[in-house]
Amino acid sequence: MLALAYPMGVPMRPEVESLGSRRLNAEDLRKLMPSLSPQSQDRLLTALNDSSRRGQIPASDVEAVVSMECASVDQLMLDLLPIAQRRSLAPLSNYRVGAVVRGTSGNLYLGANLEVPGKMLGFSVHAEQSAVANAFMHREVGVASIAITAAPCGHCRQFLNELSTAPDLKLIIKGTEPAKLPVLLPAAFGPNELGVAERLFNSSKVSLELIAGGSDDLVSAALEAAGQSYAPYTKACSGVALIASTKTVYAGSYLENVAFNPSLSPLQVALVGLIMADEEPSRISSVVLVELEGALISQMSATQAVLDGLAPGARLRRVTTRLRC
Repeated sequence: MLALAYPMGVPMRPEVESLGSRRLNAEDLRKLMPSLSPQSQDRLLTALNDSSRRGQIPASDVEAVVSMECASVDQLMLDLLPIAQRRSLAPLSNYRVGAVVRGTSGNLYLGANLEVPGKMLGFSVHAEQSAVANAFMHREVGVASIAITAAPCGHCRQFLNELSTAPDLKLIIKGTEPAKLPVLLPAAFGPNELGVAERLFNSSKVSLELIAGGSDDLVSAALEAAGQSYAPYTKACSGVALIASTKTVYAGSYLENVAFNPSLSPLQVALVGLIMADEEPSRISSVVLVELEGALISQMSATQAVLDGLAPGARLRRVTTRLRC
């Protein structure tokens, strides 16, 4: 009989990785993007290390680097993938995935996979989802293309199919020719099958008001995020706002999917912003969840479960809202 390394019924929990060593310096960038000139590296370093941008590279920087390097945006997106991978938190699989989204505005947005120690795999955020969520919370107007370190799994292809730009979305994977999403997802099941006309990035904002109690910065941010939710299947608008060691507020909106399982909870979306700003999930101290009273579903149990895995000491508050007349 095999000897157990832990008491019966008490599973070992992988440690939450630290992001502290992942901030870039000039030497890092030279190693990760050796083909770029020093001028381009310096410009990108400034944007990438600006925590307030949360993994966003403005279109002006993208255009400047592409011009200086006589390169294509597609190639720059591929070159940025090792940078995105550095933001990965993968204590369960040790498989780091990076993604870079190009918005229709020309801005680029980084994303990386996130796994929750000790919790079910369904709480993971895939890199493609992370980059899209990052673009969404920056109020991007649409997604034109996405570069990924590996071919997207079926889960992510289904998630990307919810985008307003899905029919023309270009997927860029190193070593292969770019392909449109419909080629990789033939005979797709989409919002039309459930009679939904809305799409992710073109849905309308919902006007909500608090039912009772006062408001503070976290409640206000979570309420705003809830109003921006994409929830055409349940109408269960919800948002999260949280703070960690820097006391910066990170918000996340609920993002649904027609296949249900690829949906992202508001906490998952808020975590993307926190991680892209190089903050530690383990240092989250306070979280507010805003939900619509009487909704078909609640995010409360899932939010608490993810926090238990990443930041067990965090305080979670739930605030209810109603539609504003």
